[in-house]
Amino acid sequence: MRMMTLIFATTLAGHAMADVIFDDFSGDAGTRWDYVADRVMGGVSSGRAEINGAGAAAQIRLMGTVSTDNNGGFIQVRRRFSDPWPSSAQGLELQVRGNEETYFVFLKTPNLSRVWYSYRASFVAAEGWRTVKLPFRDFMASHDGMPQSFDPSQVNSLAIVAYGADYEADVTVGRITLY
Repeated sequence: MRMMTLIFATTLAGHAMADVIFDDFSGDAGTRWDYVADRVMGGVSSGRAEINGAGAAAQIRLMGTVSTDNNGGFIQVRRRFSDPWPSSAQGLELQVRGNEETYFVFLKTPNLSRVWYSYRASFVAAEGWRTVKLPFRDFMASHDGMPQSFDPSQVNSLAIVAYGADYEADVTVGRITLY
């Protein structure tokens, strides 16, 4: 498992603040991330994920057709991990570009009683590169029967997901950072 890297930034007040790069898709990213589609549950969505570039230019790209036919409606690329995030983390920052569609980040914790439960936040992937900030307070529980909030140190899975509508997905992520 790849260790998370700390980078340091200075605030305007001169206080040190640490950001954690969760993944920059360098190294063996293809072994850390898995592609999954609704076909595992009988859906008909299809697609693929790929790592493009190398080193500082590495990116992960999720592409495909999302279909809500046959009770489906998602394709995703996910990473499971065991290294805990800091409890003090406030959210995620993603460098993204795409095709102007809405995408999601799904987070999972070990205490979720169903495999389809997650905490979810959405973003629009614009055509040009942009930074998206997703505060943890904006992540919503997917179902009423689960805890409505989570401690970042308990998160053990992150997924970039094209979900919930019929559309052509094409989203690229260049880096994911905890802030």
